[in-house]
Amino acid sequence: MSVHSCNVEVGSVCPAEDGMSENSCDLEIGPECPTNAIPVNLCVLENGSVYPGDCAISVCSCKVELCSATGTDLRGDERSVRRPAVRHLDSDSDEWETDDDVSSDVETYIGKNLSMMNTEFFLLGFQGSRNQRNVLFCLLLVAYNVTICGNLLIIILVSISKTLHTPMYFFISQLSITDILLSTDIVPNLLHILLNNGAAITHMACIAQLYFFSAFEAVQCFFLTVMSYDRYVAICNPLHYTSIMTRTHCVKLTIFCWLVGCSVTLSDTVITSRLTFCGPNIIDHFFCDLTPLLDISCSDTFIVTLNTYAIVVLVVLSPCIIIIISYIKIITTILRIPSRSGRQKTFSTCGSHLTVVCIFYCALFCVYAFPMKGKTLTISKVLSLLYTVFTPLINPVIYSLRNKDIRKTLATKT
Repeated sequence: MSVHSCNVEVGSVCPAEDGMSENSCDLEIGPECPTNAIPVNLCVLENGSVYPGDCAISVCSCKVELCSATGTDLRGDERSVRRPAVRHLDSDSDEWETDDDVSSDVETYIGKNLSMMNTEFFLLGFQGSRNQRNVLFCLLLVAYNVTICGNLLIIILVSISKTLHTPMYFFISQLSITDILLSTDIVPNLLHILLNNGAAITHMACIAQLYFFSAFEAVQCFFLTVMSYDRYVAICNPLHYTSIMTRTHCVKLTIFCWLVGCSVTLSDTVITSRLTFCGPNIIDHFFCDLTPLLDISCSDTFIVTLNTYAIVVLVVLSPCIIIIISYIKIITTILRIPSRSGRQKTFSTCGSHLTVVCIFYCALFCVYAFPMKGKTLTISKVLSLLYTVFTPLINPVIYSLRNKDIRKTLATKT
């Protein structure tokens, strides 16, 4: 979209021209916009680049006399400009005269209004032919439906079956809730991106997606840690298991996971939301992750990075260390069991959880902790699919196929 000037009387509306849209002329030269000022759409970009999606933004047309055209100026040339032409009303005559040098106060005014343009991002998603995107769309749609149905099935079974009213299955149902929420935060918008070969997302929606993604990932980390603690108590201290893992204690642990997980990531989200983006704000990813946002920001990201490291230590590394220590003690205890059948039976009670932990943390570390040198953006996006789509999909499969109690309950209910 180009911005042009119209040579008409003060206070009148620009004459309609071919290709013109949302025309407006200066109503009055003054420090403030009059209440009846006509809004004008501005789309000003750097280096004449094309802004993806709908880049129109309404501003009040005062101090400068502007007209807006969709790609065609009054002379019929296609171009994008950094700033509109400005016309001053000569104090000695009633005619307008062009002044290409925008005064500092007008330039400041324009700059403040144009800064509002950087409130929208464009997610590229997975680029490819339409057939490739359609195939990926179908696969992800099936995966999302299976994820929702599988996790809902586990939640329902744990709720209605008395044999599954134990701490371990209670935490499994909570993990299923986080899987549903995490998939719903990412996959529907990803499907929309695939259908449209990219999609625009507002700044507020992008920050909201980042927050919910970070919060649900943090909650999952805490629940996996609590589940490892539950297995540690059950195997290493079985005589006191029922007195330690009471219903009240399990509820307190659940509240802790949700509250801490949702609050600890809030500070990082708030700091990120205050970053300045000078862009074109094009994100070569399928969701608003922190790293792509920092890459396109023109602000100093030191504080955000420092805060992120602190959160990673608290949310990812500390739980991971606790899980490792718990399983070291669990494996040590299992190895002390004399019979082979006893060792297999005991280990089977924590095999499903250990499998889920390995998949979850391996995917997380591959993307964030150990980035490959020269790793392409496509590989990075594929790895991101592991913990945003694959992990929530595989969790109910693992718990249903490897768990005898859930298989038995499912068979009796059907």
